[in-house]
Amino acid sequence: MSAEVWSTPTPAQWLAGARPRTLPAAVSPVLTGTGVAAYLGGFDAATALLALVVSLALQVGVNYANDYSDGIRGTDHARVGPLRLVGSGLAKPASVKAAAFVAFGVAAVAGLAIVVLTGHWWLLAVGVACVLAAWFYTGGTRPYGYLGLGEVFVFVFFGLVAVCGTTYVQLGRVPLPAVVASVGIGALACAILVANNLRDIVGDRVAGKRTLATRLGDPATRRLYVGLAGVAALCVGGVAVLTTPWALLGLAGFALLAPAIRGVVTGAVGPALIAVLKATGSAELAVAAALALGLVIGA
Repeated sequence: MSAEVWSTPTPAQWLAGARPRTLPAAVSPVLTGTGVAAYLGGFDAATALLALVVSLALQVGVNYANDYSDGIRGTDHARVGPLRLVGSGLAKPASVKAAAFVAFGVAAVAGLAIVVLTGHWWLLAVGVACVLAAWFYTGGTRPYGYLGLGEVFVFVFFGLVAVCGTTYVQLGRVPLPAVVASVGIGALACAILVANNLRDIVGDRVAGKRTLATRLGDPATRRLYVGLAGVAALCVGGVAVLTTPWALLGLAGFALLAPAIRGVVTGAVGPALIAVLKATGSAELAVAAALALGLVIGA
């Protein structure tokens, strides 16, 4: 794309490029991990807030990084879904790349503050791993997001690491309820990505982007989505068994997931899956908030 076709994005377009519909995947693990810490008497407002900043900044960073990397590869030129700044020609690739690294920088500063407050210096290595994983999802010469490993990244970093890490920086340990909760939240975060890749399956195949959805095919990807929802529900039940029956409040959030599951099962495609993506994000946030509330009440 020639330099003269680039325009200057408006603030609203920069916001759209950050893909706010994916932000529940960043907020949910922090709410959940904080709920577990509160149940066990370890709630700390300062570290919880800093953990939220880290998670949100990483999510925004990876969204801009994906926009940049997919845009320069041409993957986004025929994409259905949220605005892509580079693929649509609205922003120079270098500007979007810079925005990604600004977000990563914010995450690094907040993470360093957590390290200073807690004294757990080994967490610096975890922070570096998070940033590298975020960048190489679609960046570099062999991005693992193009090898069908995107769901692994989401499950590990926006499930296991985010939930257990949030609990750890407040409580000083990772109890079993945090691990079980992290599997459930990770499953719902994966469901967001599965819905996204299901929507883009045709365009990704044309562009040579080998996501898990393109590898599994349409029917199996739909079954995977439903299976992830089932795993998440089981994990909410597991947390309730390990802590308090009040944790079952988390199941209320699945009411928001019902329309999304219906859409996936009945064969929604293209733009119809944007509603599925939005509903999945909302459901993850609702499950996390209700679960955390139940844990606080149970405490």
